[in-house]
Amino acid sequence: MDAVNPEHNPSALTHLRQDGSAQMVDVSAKAETTREATATATVRTTDEVLGMLGSGGLPKGDALAVARVAGIMAAKKTPELIPLCHPLPLSKVIVDFELGTDSVAILATVKTRGVTGVEMEALTAASVAALSVYDMIKAVDKHAVLTDIRVLAKSGGKSGDWTL
Repeated sequence: MDAVNPEHNPSALTHLRQDGSAQMVDVSAKAETTREATATATVRTTDEVLGMLGSGGLPKGDALAVARVAGIMAAKKTPELIPLCHPLPLSKVIVDFELGTDSVAILATVKTRGVTGVEMEALTAASVAALSVYDMIKAVDKHAVLTDIRVLAKSGGKSGDWTL
């Protein structure tokens, strides 16, 4: 197995050298393309808390506005949080919320023009936005649950486009 050059073994782990130590993947030979990814996270809570979220009536203030900014900031900080991620020039970060009957879904979309994808940035944005929602509602619901963090779609790059 050649972990240093995954083209010799496509199933090789690209972030590991032959001796098993971590490495940042060399992406310098990859083509620059427009890349986009959308990720989601869910915060499960009570009907009462969802009503407060929708009206901005939480004791700590407008949780969704705070969580939106937290998610955007997190996307920009991804390489500082995830050790082997490349720093990317992000051209768009959108964080939106969908209030349901027992949860709030967070959707984060990140876009760049570069040589590597933005799935980790989208996941980081959705995750930190969910953490921020939890922080804002914990005074009224200590039992809220963060769940279902995943990539929903990605486009651009060698591996092509896909949607969950």
